[in-house]
Amino acid sequence: MQAILAVTVPFFALVLAGYLAAHRHVLPESAIPGLNAFVLYFALPALLFRFGAGTPILQLFDPVVLGVYLASALLIVFFTIALTWREPVGLKDAAFGALVAAFPNTGFMGVPLLVALLGPAAAGPVISVVLADLFVTSSICIALAQAGDAVGHGARAGAVRALRGALANPLPWAIALGALFSVGGWKLPGPVDTVVRMLADAATPVALFTIGAVLHRGGQHAHTRTPPSRYLPVAAVKLFVHPLLIFVLAGTAMRLGLPISTFQATVITLAAALPSASNVSLLAERYGADNGRIARIIMSSTAAAFVSFSLLAWGFGARP
Repeated sequence: MQAILAVTVPFFALVLAGYLAAHRHVLPESAIPGLNAFVLYFALPALLFRFGAGTPILQLFDPVVLGVYLASALLIVFFTIALTWREPVGLKDAAFGALVAAFPNTGFMGVPLLVALLGPAAAGPVISVVLADLFVTSSICIALAQAGDAVGHGARAGAVRALRGALANPLPWAIALGALFSVGGWKLPGPVDTVVRMLADAATPVALFTIGAVLHRGGQHAHTRTPPSRYLPVAAVKLFVHPLLIFVLAGTAMRLGLPISTFQATVITLAAALPSASNVSLLAERYGADNGRIARIIMSSTAAAFVSFSLLAWGFGARP
């Protein structure tokens, strides 16, 4: 357990540092979008490109891993909606609650954390998870959130808008470019490779610090008071039900003889045990959902994940 904590404590400590910096106004709120842009458009794409270029293509887009993960994500989405869709939580808020229950923070936190815990081989399954959530999980949840629009085409318009947003996101393009380099066996020229490596090295600390700052900003901009009964159950689904479901589905797939290894099952189970993706609160605000409730789900799942994720990693016998 000491070896696990030696990895997880610095990760969560950087999140806390970002939160405290924003809370104490050491980091001005006006600086948070700049940090977020640096991570999203420069540092994290460089990191994902390097992982993509160094990982065999079949590990990046393994159909069985994608199938198991997507099946669990869809089940979590509809289970969470069924659990929470009742007054005063409407379909839009239930759908965004389902999104934070099914969408772990794999981009900013999961990729570097799981690689640090399990080694470079974890990059392939984690990248599959990133792609699945960016293109499928988020699109379905946003379509459901828009389904009640009076125009009648809300679900279709929401899905199209979500897909456009995913395509405008630089992360899948960085993964695709890295996969192309992997297939072609190409290498970046020396100076370019150095720049990409420097940006990739900056991704982890800046991304974690930014998560903390974004969490504080989300809490400050939450204009509704949400009782714990409306957000703690969703956080529990994220941290406990989601990884348990993936563990069961992956085990079932192995018993059926499908080509998924114990290592791959461990990686995607731990990915599901990560806290909710911090950017969902921004999506909730953009689409007019109750961003106060979503922000509280994300904050509570992030705080609790330090213990729950560390214990699960220890239970799986992770060896950093």
